[in-house]
Amino acid sequence: MANIKIVTDSSVQLTPEEISQHNITVVPLTIMIDNTVYIDGKTITRDDFMDEMAAAQNLPKTSQPAVGTFADVFDKLTADGSEVLAIHMTETISGTVNSSRQAAQIAKGKVTVIDSQFTDRAMAFQVLVAAEMAEAGKDMKTILDKLEQVRDNTTLVLGVTNLDNLVKGGRLSRVSGLISSFLNIKVILQLQNGELKALRKGRGMKTINNFIAETIAKMAKLSNIKSVGISTAGAKELGEDIGRRIAEVLPSVPILVRPTDPVIATHTGPGAFAITYYVD
Repeated sequence: MANIKIVTDSSVQLTPEEISQHNITVVPLTIMIDNTVYIDGKTITRDDFMDEMAAAQNLPKTSQPAVGTFADVFDKLTADGSEVLAIHMTETISGTVNSSRQAAQIAKGKVTVIDSQFTDRAMAFQVLVAAEMAEAGKDMKTILDKLEQVRDNTTLVLGVTNLDNLVKGGRLSRVSGLISSFLNIKVILQLQNGELKALRKGRGMKTINNFIAETIAKMAKLSNIKSVGISTAGAKELGEDIGRRIAEVLPSVPILVRPTDPVIATHTGPGAFAITYYVD
């Protein structure tokens, strides 16, 4: 049975320790800020990006890895006869998964590419499960079947406190149920089946705070939550507060609180946060 190696993209929310422990290959996207191009996670950090975005004259532009970049990665990883499983963020956000699919067609080795239908920590749930199963010697079909189960039992909700970036990026019209004519609106979104949907909208932080409280109360009633992620875009204190509150009601569940990736922060804008979890 061929060894299976896991590849993902830099929108994923993984700790350096998780990447190293499971030998996960992370292919970076690029970000251009006022004509300066950065390599995600290599020439710009997540914290530095928020400062650079705040000072930028224009909205940063993100680009998926080139087909050739993916092909080189796949060829290197499969040179010893291994297979590759590449797990990427939803194509609702980026063309990364399609670039990876094209590379898989020209790669010398066997490569399977899937759209996680998520990003950030919600995608990491699938990446980590795949890596652990690969290490245990499971075959590709068994891993893919499990990832489908994880995907179908994953929740990702996010709060956007400033719609400027969504408007500038032209993505506001793609969010189902969202009306853009309100000023100072706060929005709660859900990423489900690869599609962003508006769950709630209103003026002021009361909308955000009420939803956070309701989400935590809902999570407290679930007995089978496996893992929780809190990701933020320049909202560190809010993220840490949400993490503490969830830990109080789910003391035995692992919770990761970290800044989100520049690709995601570009779309959501500063002040955004996401709560992700999956049940098994």
